[in-house]
Amino acid sequence: MYETSYHRAGSAADAAAMMAKAEDGKFLGGGQTLIPTMKQRLAAPSDLIDLGGVADMKGISSEGGAIRIGGGTTHYDVATSDLVKGSIPGLATLAGAIGDPAVRHMGTIGGSIANNDPAADYPSALMALGATVTTNMRSLSAEDFFVGMFETALEEDEIVTAVTFPVPEKSAYAKYPNPASRYAMAGVFVAKIKEGGVRVAVTGAGQDGVFRAGEMENALAGNWAPEAVAGISVGADNLLSDIHGSAEYRSNLVTVMAKRAVVAAG
Repeated sequence: MYETSYHRAGSAADAAAMMAKAEDGKFLGGGQTLIPTMKQRLAAPSDLIDLGGVADMKGISSEGGAIRIGGGTTHYDVATSDLVKGSIPGLATLAGAIGDPAVRHMGTIGGSIANNDPAADYPSALMALGATVTTNMRSLSAEDFFVGMFETALEEDEIVTAVTFPVPEKSAYAKYPNPASRYAMAGVFVAKIKEGGVRVAVTGAGQDGVFRAGEMENALAGNWAPEAVAGISVGADNLLSDIHGSAEYRSNLVTVMAKRAVVAAG
């Protein structure tokens, strides 16, 4: 690792002020991506601004038919929360399948979505549930937040302070994990919204990261059953193809995971 200066912020405002003074600073959430990247000398920030001590960025609460999760809340806390399991079980299942126990106890929801790895799990939940991302500056819809592979709408000094998820009638997540990393080779989150709509979001497969599967949404809106999506394939043209699986293979996985998610949602 290269030399870096470490700072521990006490608040989001404190962290933003530290970032303004840094030559090339980086915010540190759980460090599950940034620290390994620095160890490989693929990143060399002048300053690390640790958000782990910001108390008001942690915790889970219910607010007017929605679940608010602080940006510094760990995957483990999301997975084991009775409030999340009772209101949005698909989100709890998703968080409980991220990485391994060490990753789940350190990694945070804010850090994960800010990094926006194309194979990360949370982006599919945000897109399918119509979540709102709150930062120290503004609020953004999930559609506006995720821009592309490893890209978000965040400014350099902007911090994810919370994510708010509307509570759906039904939800579930199913993924086919890479056996080594446990990242999704294809993950599908399905949600039946209380107003009658259906949203389906896919992660791990798209060249530009998370995306919604409109044809599957329309089919499930008419018939909430796995058979409704069994004959629907996402085109392989815009899907990832690598040593782990071709675009055509991922296309098939998306259909299979969508069927499993609908079954899990009930």
